[in-house]
Amino acid sequence: MCLAVPGRVVEIEGAEPAFLRGKVDFGGVLKEVALPFTPEVKVGEYVLVHAGFALQVLDESEARRTLDDLNQLGMLDPPPEGPG
Repeated sequence: MCLAVPGRVVEIEGAEPAFLRGKVDFGGVLKEVALPFTPEVKVGEYVLVHAGFALQVLDESEARRTLDDLNQLGMLDPPPEGPG
């Protein structure tokens, strides 16, 4: 089964659409992601990521619903606990 997961774009690098890359936040875990399929994405927006590629831009409410569903299914690690 293939799974694409939403993440929030925190940084974008590159000028040519074919070579765009960005850092995406997946619940506190930052990963470098290829953005050539979503050249319109802006920092702060959510993207759906599979195999290191952002496949589409999502609005925040859709991304949160998807993350909630994945969490309820037990498919996401719980967020790390902060200092306490």
